[in-house]
Amino acid sequence: MTPVRSRDYHPFVPIDPELLRTVMRHWPTGVTILASFYDADRHGMTVNSFSSVALDPPLVLASIEQGVRTRALIEQSGVFTLSFLRAGQEWISNRFAGRETEHGNRFEGLETFTAATGAPILADNIGWLDCNVVAAHVAGDHTIYIGEVAAAGPGTAGWVLGDDGAGPASAAGALRPLLYFNRDYREMA
Repeated sequence: MTPVRSRDYHPFVPIDPELLRTVMRHWPTGVTILASFYDADRHGMTVNSFSSVALDPPLVLASIEQGVRTRALIEQSGVFTLSFLRAGQEWISNRFAGRETEHGNRFEGLETFTAATGAPILADNIGWLDCNVVAAHVAGDHTIYIGEVAAAGPGTAGWVLGDDGAGPASAAGALRPLLYFNRDYREMA
């Protein structure tokens, strides 16, 4: 099969990492805190390279830079959690993203809880997942972790019980995710 090419086809040119960063800044993403633990050490980091993979079994993936502390904890424990941030939590995202806090206690002063795996989950969130690693794939300078979801919740920030009392329903305007686009935080209107 011959590939279809447009008139504007340009031959392959190696991509400079800075060009890729610039282009990827134009893909809006949600902001989540990925965390893990091993023994008494717990750590987390801001990630936006996260996606749902499958519903049966329930699988998600996250891409983690190889040299960071959180990745080492995932390798040792085989577990990770994701806490989805809401609008107004930019300061949490910044704390967990900063290189200057890589060796500190990023959870200091923040309320957390645990579910199935024992990894920390931020108490103030709009959704969370607790995962066991089922596969890891090294890809360039990152590792892609596939996690099977062992426990999940719709979050603690902005949820109210539905009219039928059977499950959560969002309060009007309360569930606004923290979004990231072109090097800045955004909110849904």
